[in-house]
Amino acid sequence: MGCKKTSIGGQALIEGIMMRGPKRDVMAVRTKDGSIDVREMSLKGIRNKNKLFKLPIIRGVVGFIDSMMIGYKAMMQSADISGYLDEEDEAPKGDSKTVMGVIMVVATVIAVILSVGLFIYLPSLAFKGVNILLGGVLSPLQSLFEGILKITIFLCYMIAVSYMKDIKRVFQYHGAEHKTIFCYEAGLELTVENVRGQKRFHPRCGTSFMILMLIVSIFVTFILDAIVPWLKGVLWLRTIIKLLLIPIICGIGYELIKICGKHDNAITRIIAAPGLFIQRITVKEPDDAMIEVAIAAMSEVIEPEENNDCTAGA
Repeated sequence: MGCKKTSIGGQALIEGIMMRGPKRDVMAVRTKDGSIDVREMSLKGIRNKNKLFKLPIIRGVVGFIDSMMIGYKAMMQSADISGYLDEEDEAPKGDSKTVMGVIMVVATVIAVILSVGLFIYLPSLAFKGVNILLGGVLSPLQSLFEGILKITIFLCYMIAVSYMKDIKRVFQYHGAEHKTIFCYEAGLELTVENVRGQKRFHPRCGTSFMILMLIVSIFVTFILDAIVPWLKGVLWLRTIIKLLLIPIICGIGYELIKICGKHDNAITRIIAAPGLFIQRITVKEPDDAMIEVAIAAMSEVIEPEENNDCTAGA
């Protein structure tokens, strides 16, 4: 029985899973008749268009944009293949579109909100109001206050949508994806029984990436405030500068996720801990039918030359 570390990653879709391998991207979706539709995807990203896009930090930003673009397209394709939005559905067409919109939000809105300032301007504004009410005693803790508020907003949103039936199924497919990757990395045959027994929390998860970005933003903002303390009093300018720092925060978060996927030691376990904990919201236990879909996708992206060295990185 071997042991592997793989670069293969995936994304939960509507009644399906996308696996992205070294050379192929494959989608497997459960159709209405119960069969599994497996197809290679022709979605092109921007990651390989320029060598600069593979440099540290920069590759994190490019990879994030790539994942958002390709993930959205894959989600829409899976909705079509699964028949989720068929006119014959019992649910009114308008309701289906509403639920579909919410599912799209789960995959994309956090990044959009980050980019337009809800996770930047609102916490700063809230801090200003609270600090005034308390007579300015919180001034040294501005970065921490804003960071905790960002994380709180994120968690409340994810908890709220996790109670929706359709999104819960997406989160279950998320669990099937993680378990299947763990099974392959353990060197086990990809069977439902073997996959079922694996862990469902993976250090290279997108949820962990989002949490790491929020945590990294606390430290980056703290450094910014220490270097340019007068910015604290200029809310609009501070907001603009923090927006401009998003690519750096994203890049650092990516590098940390990459390190956690490659190494297992005390430091990486501490870094990965917040994300692994939050995955209890976004990664649910799958049923056997979902595991079958994950196996179907995974089997198509495995390459013979995949590294069997346990120290190899994602």
